[in-house]
This record gives sequence, structure tokens and C-alpha cells, in this order.
Amino acid sequence: MTGTGGFHHVKKDGTPVRRTQKLLGPGGHFWRLKHWLSERLTKKQIIIGGTAFVLIFGGAVAFALSNHAAAPKSPPVVVVKQTPKPVITSPLTGLPVSAADAKRPVTGVMIENSDFARPQSGLGQAGVVFEAIAEAGITRFLALFQEAQPNNIGPVRSVRPYFLQWDMGFDAPLAHVGGSPTALNDMKVWNAKDLNEFYYGSYFHRISSREAPHNMYTSMANLNAIERLRHWTASTFTGFQRKKDEPSKSPTATSINFNISSPDYYIHYAYDAKNNAYLRWEGGAVHTDANTHKQLEPKVVIGLVVPFSLGPLDSTGAYYSDYTTIGSGAAYVFQDGTLTIGKWSKASRTSPLEFLTTSGSPLKLNAGQTWITALGSTSYITYHGPAKPKQ
Repeated sequence: MTGTGGFHHVKKDGTPVRRTQKLLGPGGHFWRLKHWLSERLTKKQIIIGGTAFVLIFGGAVAFALSNHAAAPKSPPVVVVKQTPKPVITSPLTGLPVSAADAKRPVTGVMIENSDFARPQSGLGQAGVVFEAIAEAGITRFLALFQEAQPNNIGPVRSVRPYFLQWDMGFDAPLAHVGGSPTALNDMKVWNAKDLNEFYYGSYFHRISSREAPHNMYTSMANLNAIERLRHWTASTFTGFQRKKDEPSKSPTATSINFNISSPDYYIHYAYDAKNNAYLRWEGGAVHTDANTHKQLEPKVVIGLVVPFSLGPLDSTGAYYSDYTTIGSGAAYVFQDGTLTIGKWSKASRTSPLEFLTTSGSPLKLNAGQTWITALGSTSYITYHGPAKPKQ
């Protein structure tokens, strides 16, 4: 059946099937659709439709391409390098500290070293310790603190002129209980920052476990409180020049002895390679801090060869010691398991103590605690090391 109603043929049951249904239904073919359309569209209509299709399709492609070309580029990834913040170090010890701690004043404390005073409190936390004979062969310490804040420091004893001059090189208020007549007069004449217990007794206390005068103690909190009252809230000074630890692979100065006075005050150090420091003994016994019960272990040990003489008699008939702290002399610097023989220099009582090589360049020290012992002669210094130490 091929009538104009769009039927092409009939099913077996006689039902007529429309041409488009057959062509587009299941099993239909595209060419049949094309043939069907060609029978109903003129050639002109086909050409016009094809042209329109090409124009529309081409425009769509051009639009897509133009949009793609005009699409903004992603911003380049900018890698911002993080500039490391400068490390703030303590002017006293060279160790990393907070900005607030670096601005603290340096504070000196006179600490006793008789048999009755051992073990002392606070020495392990001091940044710098000076050691010298007070009188009758008995040594004493000047302990300098900045970032460390021990709650117990002592026993606090009297001051001497040479300790005062070392202290003033750090622009440090000095805590003490009285002093030799010369030292007390010097403090007034030199306008030193005086933290004498005689004037600030409420900031000091006596402990019950020891007898006077070996039982006077204080704390950094109390001493800082006095400094705030006096407006001594900063110290202007030039600290020691510092370097990085450079422990020797073959340490040559591992055992050090300073025979400063009598055997009860002889000093011995043993090099601790693990911590690149020096364990301290005194009078044949381990020297500990009563606050921590740990052995004292400075990073740098220095034998300061200083002219020594006997001064005036004290009230007991013993001679006060007299050291020449202004000028220069030999310095035996032990660090990194080795010895460097250089020289010390101090131009005036308020000038910093400097350490130099024999050629005059700065002799740099490891960061950490520096322990300085004043010795009247190089003969008091012995060590296990090379015949010719490095210069």
C-alpha cells in the first residue's frame, strides 16, 4: 500500500504502518528517513537548510574558540619565602632568649665559698661567674644573672674592690652584705649601683638550716624589685663575643686544675664531650648547686692571670686580697675540649672585660655559662693537653 497518507505498507494482520513510524522505529535506518524527507522537500529547501546548519554550527564553534582564547589566565603561583626571624640572644650568655629577657638588667650577687657555704644556691644558673680570693686564702664568687631567675641565691656575703670593678664592666647592680672598707668607699665614690643588704634588708632573708653569717639569701625577684624602685631596669654593656660550639674530634684539654689557694679550694674540671662542657670539682668533691643538686658544668672555663698581692688587714687580722683588674694579661681559655692561650684586656673599671687572641683579634666564646678564675700565676694552671696549644 503506497497512498499519499504516509502509509508504506501493512502489517501481517492488515494494520497499515505509517512511513515515519517504520523508519524511526526499532530497526529503522537513517537512509530511509533521508529518502522520506527528499520526497517531501525541494532541492532549494535542502540547500537553504544545509547552509543554515553550517552557519549555525560554524558560529557556535567560533564562539567557543573565541571564548576559550579570551578566557583569563590563572594568576601565577607566587612562592613567598619565609624570612627567618633573627634570633635574640642574651647579651650576658649568648644563649637564645625572649626579647623581654634580653632587656633585663644584669644583676651581680656576691656569694660565699667557705666550707660552711657549700653547696651554694644559684651558681648553676648564673651567666658569668668570677672567682677570686677574698682573704686568708678563702675564695669568693661574683655571680652575674640576666635571663635566669632563681628563687634562692646565696649565701650572700661582702664585696671587694676587684669584684666591684668586674661587676661595673657589665653595668650591673650588685647585691652584697657589707664589704671591705675600701670596697664600700669605692661604691660611693664611683656611684655604683648598690644593692647592699644593709639598706634593703626586707629583700633578703636568713635560712634556719645554717648559722650566721653563712645563711643570708635572696632571689632574683626581690633584687629586680629593688632595681625597679631605683630605676635600674637595663644594663648597657658590651658582652663577650660568641661563636658556635665546635667540639674537637680529638679533645686535648680534658682535665684542668687551678691550684688557686689551699687544697680545700683547688679546682678541677673534667671535659664532658656529650655536652661540650666542663664538670666542676672543688676541694676534691663534686661541686653542686643546692637548688638543683646538679654538678656545675660551665661551657667555658677561663684562667685569668692577674697580678695579685696582699692588701690591708681585716678586722680578724687576715689580709684582704688585692688584684689588678685594669690592664691586660694572659688568659687560658678552655672550650670545645681544647685550650687557647690569649689575653684579657680591661681599659677602666666601667669598660668591658675583653678576650683577645695573641694577634689581637677577638677571642670568641661558646654561648652558655662562662666561669672565670683569677690566678696570680700561670704556675697555678695545669691541664692534660698538647705541648703547644693552638694560638
